[in-house]
Amino acid sequence: MTITDLMINEQIRDREVRLIDDAGEQLGIVSSRDAQKLADEKKLDLVKIAPTAKPPVCRIMDYGKYKFDQAKKEKEARKKQKTVDVKELRLSPGIDTHDVQVKVKKANEFLKNGDKVKVSIRFRGREIGHSKAGMIILENFAKETAELGVIEKPAKMEGRSLVMFLAPKGN
Repeated sequence: MTITDLMINEQIRDREVRLIDDAGEQLGIVSSRDAQKLADEKKLDLVKIAPTAKPPVCRIMDYGKYKFDQAKKEKEARKKQKTVDVKELRLSPGIDTHDVQVKVKKANEFLKNGDKVKVSIRFRGREIGHSKAGMIILENFAKETAELGVIEKPAKMEGRSLVMFLAPKGN
């Protein structure tokens, strides 16, 4: 539930609520007016934390501090997230073995960093007739990168290109 979805103070229209005070003690089921009076006496907010429960659960707390803490937690969670990028390597059907080795080396670097690799062979003009040669190149490419990556999507023709996706082995 996001922070903005919570109802506070006068927004709570329920007749009765299950109340939890600021220390975490359950005060039982009380009318929402009484709950609001208790919150006002303590100079805190009444926050509906479980709207779907019967009766809804409300808590007396400092809403501003709660919002701040939640935003801080969300920011920390985003910081720890690892985004996976897709790096693309383009080959041609007439590529030489040494050139393939250079591309394999680059692909291994990407896989070590935890990125996915899209390997594509673009066929131009009459080269489209040699798509089997492209398949062989991609199969060999996959064998060369096998210790660091696995084939996520096998080689497949997409228009005039033959495309294969590799993912790091740890996933």
